[in-house]
Amino acid sequence: MNSKKYPRTYHLPWSPGATSDDKIAAFIDQAIGQPIIITEKLDGENTCLNQHGVFARSHAAPTQNPWSSYLWDIHTRIHYQLDELEVFGESLFAIHSITYTGLQQYFYVFGMRQGTVWLPWEEVVMYADLLDLPLAPVLFEGTVQNEAELKALIDGVLREPSEFESLELGIEVPKEGAVVRLATAFESDDFDQSVFKWVRANHVQTDEHWTRNWKRAPLEHEWIQQQLKKNNRT
Repeated sequence: MNSKKYPRTYHLPWSPGATSDDKIAAFIDQAIGQPIIITEKLDGENTCLNQHGVFARSHAAPTQNPWSSYLWDIHTRIHYQLDELEVFGESLFAIHSITYTGLQQYFYVFGMRQGTVWLPWEEVVMYADLLDLPLAPVLFEGTVQNEAELKALIDGVLREPSEFESLELGIEVPKEGAVVRLATAFESDDFDQSVFKWVRANHVQTDEHWTRNWKRAPLEHEWIQQQLKKNNRT
């Protein structure tokens, strides 16, 4: 097996959540005047499904983490269709720093790689549909003409709550951030010039310690049931 883990994503220059350990993009020319996609940056575990198995950040060996066990059922269903296609998504089964109240499922696709090429967004959408996998929420699809326009756009969408905030519950759920990527295909060697992220200030960075007492994230219908039970007791 010859599969490389998901590359490090550089922060946009004005990303308030960048730390001293993060990489910040020196320039973002590729995102200006070209079709881009902005998706919600979800607070979970970056996970890859390919024909060989289910992988977390490391691709040295398939993951055996208990919070990833549900993904093996998905892998069993789709692996024979993948061939050289690698599906990358955010696994939200375990709660990290943000507790989502509007989840319908746990795995949301944000990119696909075939060999050394990251597929264009339209193909990501097509394959996700064929594989019956949901996509990370798209916040913007189009073109911006300068950095100031991109900054204003991201500032605007980040003022809104997470797309996975339940409309049935009065519980605020912030967005962790946003990811900007070229809508067109690009080579892995150009990843640092083709994908950028914005992370909110003071976002709690989860580390290995969260795994000691991890909890499953309730789906939206479970949140609603919990709220009904709570209301019935009062």
